[in-house]
Order: sequence, then C-alpha cells, then structure tokens
Amino acid sequence: MAHCIVPEAESILDVEFQALDKGFVRLVDYMGGDARIVQAARVSYGEGTKTVREDGALSDYLLRHQHTSPFEQVILTFHIKLPIFIARQWIRHRTARVNEISGRYSIMKEECYVPVPEDIAYQSTDNKQGRSDDPVPQEQIEEITSLLKKQQNDAFSGYSDLISRNIARELARINLPLSTYTEWYWQIDLHNLFHFLRLRCDSHAQKEIRVYAEILLDMCRKVAPLATASFERHQKNGVAFSAEEMTALRNIISGQDSGLTGKSQERFLEKIKTGRQL
Repeated sequence: MAHCIVPEAESILDVEFQALDKGFVRLVDYMGGDARIVQAARVSYGEGTKTVREDGALSDYLLRHQHTSPFEQVILTFHIKLPIFIARQWIRHRTARVNEISGRYSIMKEECYVPVPEDIAYQSTDNKQGRSDDPVPQEQIEEITSLLKKQQNDAFSGYSDLISRNIARELARINLPLSTYTEWYWQIDLHNLFHFLRLRCDSHAQKEIRVYAEILLDMCRKVAPLATASFERHQKNGVAFSAEEMTALRNIISGQDSGLTGKSQERFLEKIKTGRQL
C-alpha cells in the first residue's frame, strides 16, 4: 500500500488551534489513517481496502474486540503549548515520545495561565481533587484573579533578576510557577491516543486538560474518522459492566430484582442513568 494521504488531515497540518488563554495544539505530522488500519487488519488475506461501509464495520469490530495493533499503525505528532501543571498530568501517559523545551538552555517566556472568571471555583467538599459547583461572588473572583497575576509577575520578576545577575538558567527557573507555559512535541500512536482521550475527555479530568483533549479528539476525527467514530461509540461514550452488574441486567430483563444492594446498586443505576464509567 502506498503512503496514506488523508485530505482532511492535510487541511489542518501546521494549523494552531487555541487552547486556554495562551496555549495551542498543532498537528505537525501524521502517518496513516483509516485505510492503514483496515489494511493492517486484512494483511493476512492479501486484500486491499474495500468499501467505506466495510471499512467502518471492520474498524468497529476491532474496537469492540480490543484488537489494538492495527490502530498502532497510525502515528500522530503534535506541537503543544500548555501550562506546566497540565504537562505534569499529561506526562503520566507513558506511551508517547516527548521532546520538551528546556529551561536550562532557553530563557523562559513570561507567559502564565490565568483562568477565566467562570472557572474560578471553591474546593469541592466531597472530591479532594475537584471543584465545587457553589458560585463564587464576583468581587472575590476579581480579587483571586488579581492575586494570581501578582504572584506570577513577582515570580518572573525574581527570575529576570537572577538571569540579569548571570545566575545559571537551570537555577534561576526553580521558583517559576506551575502556571508557566511550556511547549513540547508529542508523538503517539492512535491506540494509545484513544486511551489518553478516554481518560482526559472524561468529566472527572481537570477542566484545563479536557480542553486540550477535546481539541485532540477533533483532530482524530480528521485523521481517522471511522476509527474515531468507533472509539466514541464503544469507549468514550460507552461503559463497562462487571460480572455482578451483568447478572443484575439479566435479572432486570427477566423481570426480577437486580439483586444488587447498597453502593453497588447506586453505582449500577448511576452508570445506566448517566452513561459514565464509575
């Protein structure tokens, strides 16, 4: 099979898609698309790509049965600008190749993330890593925004002072805030990108990283629309049931009580109601 060119993917190459206030995501390069996935899956038959309908059905089959290796044939390389605190969450996904800008070699730009007013929130009382839905008074929002900016300005003022004194860059940077923007090239195959998106598009993920994940998801729709549709159908918007929950479903279908109690029953019903993995 010749080099796989996807017109929709070509149309977004090197286009910066804004993320947050100063960040972006840019598709630098890609290798393969839907045609490469189905060709890899059919290689043992020696057959070429068939119809779009058949390709979509095959892609769907592969996702449903977790035959992941054909999706690893598709490689995407992104140039991403993001706050350091998001980068530290992101880098926990260890199945990609990363090259990040170095504060040892380069002078860090005075660019920090400041949340928009509607994203400033109190700490959740029932989720140690989440935000409360309780509204924050406008006056307090303005105070918090001013405080964040002042702390950022103070940190960069100190950084600039150390640089002007010829202090080593690797030392001058150590007090810079986590809101500072960094940049990297991030290369990943489609199978592992789908895993990243399943976790980071979820409502449990921090809002700021979800912004980036949604942009990446939209880019996947351009590069491999059939595979991405299957991913959204079976993984992103689907849920998995335990053996006990499958028994409960069979009981309900046959007109019986689910057989679940307590937290198990609550989680089961919430999963059905919301379509969210719990």
